[in-house]
Amino acid sequence: MDINNSVALVTGANRGLGRAFAQRLLERGARKVYATARRPETVDLPGVDVLPLDITDPASVRAAAEAAPDVSLLINNAGIQTGTDLVNGSLDAVRRELETNMFGHLGMIREFAPTLARNGGGAIVNVLSAMSWFGGKGANAYHVTKAAAWAMTNGVRLELAEQGTLVTAVHLGLADTDMAAGWPVAKIAPLTLADAALNGVEENSAEVLADQWSRDVKSRLPLTPEEFTTTMNQALASLTTT
Repeated sequence: MDINNSVALVTGANRGLGRAFAQRLLERGARKVYATARRPETVDLPGVDVLPLDITDPASVRAAAEAAPDVSLLINNAGIQTGTDLVNGSLDAVRRELETNMFGHLGMIREFAPTLARNGGGAIVNVLSAMSWFGGKGANAYHVTKAAAWAMTNGVRLELAEQGTLVTAVHLGLADTDMAAGWPVAKIAPLTLADAALNGVEENSAEVLADQWSRDVKSRLPLTPEEFTTTMNQALASLTTT
């Protein structure tokens, strides 16, 4: 689909990747951009239509869909990372990450799918992660949620194909946002990520590997679990020592 003249809704648009998506959509000719956030007063980008939205609250999601009946492009960006492990970490934190990073995105898709169908099919972008494919101490809950979101994305792509809706999974390593501020490693710029994702939509791509890190991680998936873990540990060690 064309970004030019589209009507887009971006979740978590008050900062980071979400703000970058909203900015690029405006710059690339979107007719309207709904910029959503749990605290709408924190959206500071001129030219957008601001809506309140908590993707974990079905009533809030339903209200957003009613307020934006012209959407043709849904950008599922909002997410959290609690730094929780699975065995000894807080189970409530694990559930909170799942409610946001997987069920929150799925709830948006379920609510907006009829809207997209009425508006010609359109497209959905799910912002995922290279951590869809690997975990690590302090981030295993996040890994589980992104793996679940990847599987969910692949499933809804099949279910929405009949109505002509493109579903694009976007994977990246680290982006230069508040969430990754503590990592002194190379990061993709938010606007670069937004461009890669929107280019993927215009090219009707089911998947966008937005940086070298995500491409490298996915290339290791045919390895045995032992080989995969060994090579990933080596790659992570090289990141933190360069």
